Amino acid sequence: MDPTSRGPEEHGQHGRGPDDPATPAHPAGPHRDSSPNSASRGYPSTPEFGAAAPVRTVQLTSGDYLLTVNPVDGSEIEPCPPGEQPASPQRYDADERAARRSAALPPPPPGPARVRPPLLERQEVRERLTRLLARGRSVRLTGPAGSGRTSLLEALAEDCADLAPDGVVRLSGHRRTAAELLHELYAAVYASPGHRPDEAQLRACVHDIGAVVVLDDLEFGGAALQDFLDATPECAYLLAATPDVAAPSAESHVEEVFLGGLDRAAGLKLLELATGRPLSDEEEALAGDLWFESEGLPLRFMQAGALLRQRDRLLADAVDAEGGPEEGGPVPLPSLAEAAAPAALLASRLSESARATLEFAVALGGEVPHQAHLPALIGDTHADAALGELAAAGLVGPTGARHRLAAGVLTQLEAAGYGDTAPARAHGAAQHYAWWAGHPSVTAERATAESDALLAALGVLVPGTESGHLGSAVLLARTAAPALAAGLAWGAWERVLRIGQEAARLAGEVAEEAYFHHELGVLALLGGQLERARTELEASIGMRGALADKRGTVAGRRALALVSDRDGTTPPAGLPVSRRADGAAPPRAVSAAPPSPGFASDEIQTVVSRAAAEPQEESPRKAAVAGTRRNLAAAGAGALLAVVLGTVVTLGAISDDETPPDTVRPDRTTGQQDDDLPADPPEDELSSGPAAPSTPSTSDSPGSGSPSDSPSGSESPSPSGSPSDDPTTTKPPSSSKPPTTTKPPSSSKPPTTTKPPTSSPPPSSPDPEPSDTDPGSSEPASSSAAAPSGSGEPSGVESSA
Repeated sequence: MDPTSRGPEEHGQHGRGPDDPATPAHPAGPHRDSSPNSASRGYPSTPEFGAAAPVRTVQLTSGDYLLTVNPVDGSEIEPCPPGEQPASPQRYDADERAARRSAALPPPPPGPARVRPPLLERQEVRERLTRLLARGRSVRLTGPAGSGRTSLLEALAEDCADLAPDGVVRLSGHRRTAAELLHELYAAVYASPGHRPDEAQLRACVHDIGAVVVLDDLEFGGAALQDFLDATPECAYLLAATPDVAAPSAESHVEEVFLGGLDRAAGLKLLELATGRPLSDEEEALAGDLWFESEGLPLRFMQAGALLRQRDRLLADAVDAEGGPEEGGPVPLPSLAEAAAPAALLASRLSESARATLEFAVALGGEVPHQAHLPALIGDTHADAALGELAAAGLVGPTGARHRLAAGVLTQLEAAGYGDTAPARAHGAAQHYAWWAGHPSVTAERATAESDALLAALGVLVPGTESGHLGSAVLLARTAAPALAAGLAWGAWERVLRIGQEAARLAGEVAEEAYFHHELGVLALLGGQLERARTELEASIGMRGALADKRGTVAGRRALALVSDRDGTTPPAGLPVSRRADGAAPPRAVSAAPPSPGFASDEIQTVVSRAAAEPQEESPRKAAVAGTRRNLAAAGAGALLAVVLGTVVTLGAISDDETPPDTVRPDRTTGQQDDDLPADPPEDELSSGPAAPSTPSTSDSPGSGSPSDSPSGSESPSPSGSPSDDPTTTKPPSSSKPPTTTKPPSSSKPPTTTKPPTSSPPPSSPDPEPSDTDPGSSEPASSSAAAPSGSGEPSGVESSA
């Protein structure tokens, strides 16, 4: 699908008739998958082309950034790693400059070669401009549309080819800003594939360019033009503009040369050359009236010559037809009104393909599609010849590397009804370009050359007045944006993104709108507009988060982290940390270990460890930012430690004040677990008085009394307070083994013991029933289980080990 060497099979017009001009013959585009992670978006998936092609990613460098153009999830941007920085740009030599100048010209239309008419009454101004440019002066050539400015510039470019070291550079200012023209000037002189310099690098490179710059269709002046000229002090400019463009500032020292119309004799001579024969008296009279009405504009005489040639062919056809010219009558001369506005009459006598081409041009705002696209758009394999017809009739003219409708033709055709089919024609063009821009065989340079037509089609569809227009606009912007980014046409890339974002918003396609926001954020970051980049990226992340688009969200968060790193702000939580320019990991803050008891909380510091071993000098702003981050980290660590210590102290105080009464202690019996809740005494002791308080069994426990002075050496006194009468019965030392039966701590009720009978057991009973106490306890459950004091009876219950 090379636009300059086209084949009919490359445009998919098989089985296509000319009866439906609104829809291209080939598939309009790939099936649009609503999933944000679709890997085949922008590429055809039809029986003709097979399965979807792999995603084409392109890596570019701009300044100190590495940009990866990803047409699926969005472009990724990161600091350019060491070793991947582009080499210094090299200048083109003379042969390479000549080849690039030839490639920048519009391709000649098919058909017989047209002879360029001579420049009449322009020799004097031509010599003057050449002398000014040879002295290094810049000149602004001002003239109305149709005065022959472009033809004069072509002749001057040939005259000045050897005046400057870098030769002659031809640029087109049609819909171009000063920044875009500086980048185009840089690309015309320096060879730096895959690299777009940033502002500082660009101005440093163009400052040394010494060339004669021929700039046609200039659309800005004043301060913008002054800044443009100051950036290239070694260049001599030949600027061509219409009178309605702002004039240069007084400080620019640009010479003003006005280009007017031809005189009457030169007008008659040009009309005679355009007709190809001597003029009759009636035709000379018509030429005089036309000269007065048009003020001698050469374009009007060229179009009048085309009208006369068409009349000659019609007369010849009438003579050759049956019945001769008497049946149909003679073909009259065009009237003055028709000669002054000849577009409608000229178009009516052209072929059907030429008229269809005019309809597309009117729909696209004057942009004529490249001749290689005409067969697919119109549905005629020979439609590329229509461009030759239009150029010969004076209806189109060269503008940069493309063709546009000539001055005044768009208005005349719209008045003649050629704009009635504009919505359908623009829709068909958008579908065609969406398929074409996403085709794997189309390079970024070829897509860039069609950027004006792409933007024109988008501008017609975005209001969404008819069904399907918004969807086609979104698809076209989605497929064309990565190609324009890869082709380094970032001015057109930005315009396509903004139109696509608006179309996606109106169509309700959130996934596509998030993609356009992401790309706009990346583009703003590349241009150093950090606040705009942050706004666009945050909008994209929010939309993709709502859609659960993980890969797109990660790409947006990476770019947003880089924005935060550039402007020195703290990135939001969850953002990945961007890599440093040297490829090493960035510094990371590590909080010190929690202090031991007695370590003051205000002494906590934050240790900053760096991946790079060698020290590097930092600017004062970076040092201040780093110190602020360390202070914030230290303050956070201190506050966290204070909260933890306060919580521990509070819990300890609560646990000491509110000891659960049901806690089982292994060194006490069940009745001794709480001093306020003694075991139930027997009824006889209740009647005689309070029972003697029990004492701890061992001297190791806190608050225990002195051991007994019994001769047996027993350390445990009897429950009544006297030593045991049985020397062989000794109490074993208290065991630290926990009891096997414990009461759940949830109840505050004292442990339940087996209540003795209401009357004390008879003394003759040597072995009373043991108590219901815990076998692991060190003393009897209560003092009532033992024999009365001084009875000489052994204790009724022995403590188990």
